[in-house]
Amino acid sequence: MTSILILCREDNLTWVNAGYARALRRAGVRLHCVPWGTPFNANLHELIEQCPEKPDYIFHPETDFPLLPWGLAEVDIPTVIFHTDPYAYTHRRVRWSRLFDHVVLLHFGFEDCFKQAGNPRPMTLAHAVDVEYFEGPPIERVFEVSSVGRTEGENYSTRREMLTELSAAFRTNEWWRRHPYEEMAMTYRASKIVLNIPRDDFPVDVSLRFAEAMAAGALFITRLPSELPSLGFEENVHFVAFRERSEVPGLLRCYLKDEKARGRIAEAGREKVLREHTYNRRAKTLLELLGRDGCRLHAPARRWPEARVHLAYLDFFSAQRCLEHAWLEWRKIAGGGLREAAAGAALLLRAWTRWPRRQVNADAPHSS
Repeated sequence: MTSILILCREDNLTWVNAGYARALRRAGVRLHCVPWGTPFNANLHELIEQCPEKPDYIFHPETDFPLLPWGLAEVDIPTVIFHTDPYAYTHRRVRWSRLFDHVVLLHFGFEDCFKQAGNPRPMTLAHAVDVEYFEGPPIERVFEVSSVGRTEGENYSTRREMLTELSAAFRTNEWWRRHPYEEMAMTYRASKIVLNIPRDDFPVDVSLRFAEAMAAGALFITRLPSELPSLGFEENVHFVAFRERSEVPGLLRCYLKDEKARGRIAEAGREKVLREHTYNRRAKTLLELLGRDGCRLHAPARRWPEARVHLAYLDFFSAQRCLEHAWLEWRKIAGGGLREAAAGAALLLRAWTRWPRRQVNADAPHSS
C-alpha cells in the first residue's frame, strides 16, 4: 500500500489540497502530514523518521505554510512539488522545482519552462472537483448568477467591477466574501448560471470554478480565449463564452430566459466533468504516472554543489517572506560559493525592501 509524506500540516489541506488528500485516502493511500510546531526549515530526515513507515513519495503542496525542509536534494525517496498557480512568479517556481524529482502543474502551457530548467517530465493535471459535495437531491436555484472566488487585489479589478454592475440587474450570491468549500458547493447548486471572470494577469484562467460549477449542474459562462478547449470542452456544447465584457448582460438574460438551452448545456458539462474531471480520477492518474517512472530521482539539485542548493532554499524563503530563514540560508552560502552568495544577497535585499517580514509561528492556526 502506498504511503506519502505531505510537507504541510493537516489543517493546511484545504481546497485543491483537500480534494487530492481525500481522493488519495479513498484510493487506500496512507497520508502523513507534519506535526504542529514543525519549523519551516525542518530536517527532512527527521520528518521521515516521525512517520510510522517509510513513505514511498514526498509531496510538497502549494499552501500558506512555507515548509521547505533541508535534505530534499539528498533523500532517497522521490519528491513531488505541486504548482497550483504556475502563472504566478513562474521563473521562481522553476528555480524551486529543481529541488524536486517530479513537478505537477494545475494549468496548461507551462511544461516547457520546467523541462528547459532540468525537470524532464512535468505533469499537467488540471483542476478538478470533489464530487461528494455536489451530490444530493435537487435544490431550488434561487441565484440567477453566482461567483465564488477572490475579489480583493489589483489582479481582480475587472471581476469586482463586473460583479458590482451585474448585482444591480440580477439576483446574485454574496460574491464579495469568501465561502468555505461546503458553502461554495451549495451556492453553485442553488445557481442557474455561474460566471467566471478571470484574473486580470491570467485571462485564460478558469481555476477550479469550471469543474465546481458544472458538477453543480449550473450553466458555466466564461471568457474566451480560455483553458477549457485544452480540457476537451466545446463552446455552446459544455459551456457558453463571451469575448467582450459588454456581451455578458445579454448572454445572462438570454440563457436565464431559455431554460431548455441552459439545461442542455449545463447537463452536458456536468456529465463530462463527473466522468473526466474529478479528484478521484486525478489521484488515479497521478499515481499511475509516478508508478510508471518507478523510483527514479530526477531532481537537478541532486547533482549541485551545496552552495547552489542553499541558494534555491534562500530563493524560496525570500519569496515566502520568511526572511529569517532566508538569512540563515545566506549565512550558509557566504563561506562557500561567491556567485551564489552574491545572488542570495540580491534576493534578500529585494525581499527586504518589498515585503514586511512574515511572523514565523508554526503553532499559530491558519486563518483564511
